[in-house]
Amino acid sequence: MSPKAKRSSSKPQYRAKLPKKPDIGQIVDRTPNDIGAINVTATAPPALFSNASKFVVQNLHVDAFQPYHQHEFSSTSKGPGASGSHIDSEAGWKLLLDATASNALYNSANRFNPPKCDEDTRVEVIQEVMDWMHDRESPQRLLCMTGAAGSGKSALQQTISERCSGEGILGSTFFLSSTDPTRNTASALVATMAYQLGLGNVELRREMGTAVAKDSLIFSKSLKTQMETLIVAPVESLHRNSELSALPYAILIDGLDECTDEERQAEVLSTINECLIKNKNMPFRIFIASRPEWAIRSALEEDGYLHQVAYHIPLSDKYDAFFDIERVLWRRLQEIGRKSSDSRARSPSWPSKQDITILCRAASGQFIYAATVIKLVSDKRSSPVDRLKMILNWTPDTNQRTNPFASLDRLYTNILLRAKEEYEASSTDGHDFLLLIKVYNLMYRGHWRYYLGAKALAWLLKLEENVHEKLFWDLRSLTTTRRGAWFLPSLSDSVVHFYHKSFSDFLDDESRSKDLFVPVKRAEAHIAQFCLRHIDENTGDLGHMGRGPHIQYFFKVGWHHWID
Repeated sequence: MSPKAKRSSSKPQYRAKLPKKPDIGQIVDRTPNDIGAINVTATAPPALFSNASKFVVQNLHVDAFQPYHQHEFSSTSKGPGASGSHIDSEAGWKLLLDATASNALYNSANRFNPPKCDEDTRVEVIQEVMDWMHDRESPQRLLCMTGAAGSGKSALQQTISERCSGEGILGSTFFLSSTDPTRNTASALVATMAYQLGLGNVELRREMGTAVAKDSLIFSKSLKTQMETLIVAPVESLHRNSELSALPYAILIDGLDECTDEERQAEVLSTINECLIKNKNMPFRIFIASRPEWAIRSALEEDGYLHQVAYHIPLSDKYDAFFDIERVLWRRLQEIGRKSSDSRARSPSWPSKQDITILCRAASGQFIYAATVIKLVSDKRSSPVDRLKMILNWTPDTNQRTNPFASLDRLYTNILLRAKEEYEASSTDGHDFLLLIKVYNLMYRGHWRYYLGAKALAWLLKLEENVHEKLFWDLRSLTTTRRGAWFLPSLSDSVVHFYHKSFSDFLDDESRSKDLFVPVKRAEAHIAQFCLRHIDENTGDLGHMGRGPHIQYFFKVGWHHWID
């Protein structure tokens, strides 16, 4: 017998026979149970066993479908032959699904018709973000966009999310919201990110599911531990076994400030930096948007740990939204008018140019104001002409109960109330928070016909020099400080700048600010009191007025303006 014949006879070759004609197209749709039920019959080559009968095969091992079984059903727990790791993977993946916040996805049904940028608006900033997103070689893999309340950050995040999804590069999104208990904390952040990343990659999904199965308490551990276990380790495993170039890499997190715990906000930033930015094996580019509250503001400052790491876009300062808001208002109001049954609204002269100008000035770069106007005018229960007139002429009287700015007022109330509580909890100086905010606001608006910078006003009111830093610490989404010499060349000072006219209107209107309201007369009396105190302290000995650098100036301010 030849060597070739010996090898053939010593170890017969077998193949599995399917119940019907073999068809590879059918195999793809089979389940592990189907494969386990395949009728396996030993069939020998005709040349060797052509006349054999009563043929018995023992300890048969079929390799034909093993690679297919492992790949396609790696997360399946049913069927003969499924290994323990397969069972663990599916069970773990189900636990991960339970831990996700589906409402936080950019295309969640809960966020139906979310705000996004109108066509031909925010063109420059969208292009800047997308250019950064496409530049995979850029060392700054984290982009932080900060902006005032209502400046359009969420609309930009939604627009960028849709762009990235259309290009096939969207890895995950997470839209926080302080009013939704399923997404107002960071607890579900990592699980939701992992779900989206694993959804389109079988190997990642298996690794993530197995990791959860090994530690079913993983979601109660620190964000860093979750990130390392559910994202970093699986992605590194994928990196060892295959190329990462096809893995969607854009990760977007909107509304970090909407996370109710300030320390948790800081933990999110720290975790992303430690796990995804410092680790060069991670392919992600991460875009975070937030109001400039403590966590992100302190991290981005010159001595902050993200200052060199992150690409920072201060939205409210860098991009003037006036003309974008103007375009949005023109387009939307005219569209509403064309669909209206009121002939006045269908007129080409509605709305008037003056109406649009008034609205744009009131918006002060605030897209939420424009969105509020559009929503109110589009109400089908009355004419858009009458609704717009109500907005333009609204005053809090008894004959006009509807407040067109109720949604804005809730936003301002929440921010101001939280800032008040934080200030009073951390300060022992006993200052009246709301009264001082009112004084600074009136000074900014030129109410007393003279302007004092933040430090100068503090000296006038006999406060600590940098008291404004503590006062406005949690109001950075509504205010900012701008440096300059304010009537005292020898004093390096800054002024507190209020972003939105609508916020000043809110402070002035008791029917809107309610318990947070401070009358103008009370602020005027407070200023007058300290002006008189400066006069009283210095008129007794005018010869000593020049001892302090600003004593004489404040004496003059007190003398000339206390009556105001």
